Amino acid sequence: MRLRPQRPLRTLLTTVTAGLAAAGCLTAAGPANANSPTGRASSASSDIGAGHACSPTVSLDRFSDALDKTTYDGTFVGNLSALAVDRNGDLAALSDRSSLFTLDRRTLSPTSAVPLADETGAALDSEGLVVDRDGTRLVSSETEPSVRRYSRDGRILDRLPVPDALRVAPAGRATANQTFEGLTLLPGGRTLLASMEYAISGDSTGIVRWQTWERRGGHAGHAGNPGSFVLGAQYAYRTDAGLGVPEVAATPDGRFLVLERGFTAGVGNTVRLYLADPRHATDTSGVENLTGQDGVRLVRKTLLADIVNCPSQGATAKQPQPNPLLDNVEGMVITGRTHGDLRVLLVSDDNQNAVQTTRFYYLRVRTP
Repeated sequence: MRLRPQRPLRTLLTTVTAGLAAAGCLTAAGPANANSPTGRASSASSDIGAGHACSPTVSLDRFSDALDKTTYDGTFVGNLSALAVDRNGDLAALSDRSSLFTLDRRTLSPTSAVPLADETGAALDSEGLVVDRDGTRLVSSETEPSVRRYSRDGRILDRLPVPDALRVAPAGRATANQTFEGLTLLPGGRTLLASMEYAISGDSTGIVRWQTWERRGGHAGHAGNPGSFVLGAQYAYRTDAGLGVPEVAATPDGRFLVLERGFTAGVGNTVRLYLADPRHATDTSGVENLTGQDGVRLVRKTLLADIVNCPSQGATAKQPQPNPLLDNVEGMVITGRTHGDLRVLLVSDDNQNAVQTTRFYYLRVRTP
């Protein structure tokens, strides 16, 4: 085992001052009324401790099943694995069956569907999504894994390098269907981060690697030349027992919201929301095996809420769940701020399965 000199992520966060400029106009999380087109709803509360509380720091404003088992222009609207806020405030929603939807910010109604493919025309197992500041789409696929840049109409513009160890075996040490799930761009637009869903071979169970890329050349907000990304530092994050990481989202101060998720047959889903702080974590890109007892400083995390404790608000489940509100939550995006609280939108992946639901969750999150 060889350790590179530690490079804390705080050196990557010196430009974190911008907040969420592109997301500030999203209004989908506003209070609903009886005529809301977005399914069952409850009005927003101004106090996290009121009747919508999931924990002292997280509340559920409402949920929506409006898109469950629907189609748009002949394309099934489901299998949703990631969300992002587009430049005009609407939502981009990624299907892991190689479709990218645009959703109206207020009603969630689809307004476009764009097919995605790799360089050979083959479908992706598309899992992570970022809308860059020039409007192009960065999409991770856990097939290889890969991160590609696409135009709005689905043309491949670029492909980012990936460390050999993170590739699916036999090319690397990752397991198929357990690679890049989360993808997020840090405030300032210079650093991109992807999270593995589960540990690679040789690392201890539950320790997942986070890979970063640094933008070189161009300008983060320049429509004609956004610049290219080169490999940056790598960090390690420990999940709760039996859980993986389906999504991460950078907060305005450079920390991360992290979803941890698992499923137990006959019991249902576990979905937990954490706040992660990587500023003192070790750069693990030179560490061959992560054992948890090797002097490596992991990303620190703080539990914000176990979603099982959210009020069900009349939700129903088509399979056993510890709370009927729960489903296979995979996507997450920060849509703005209200009175200092983050507005966070989650979505579940129904796997095009009759006993699962495409559900959107409108959360309000107070970060310590």
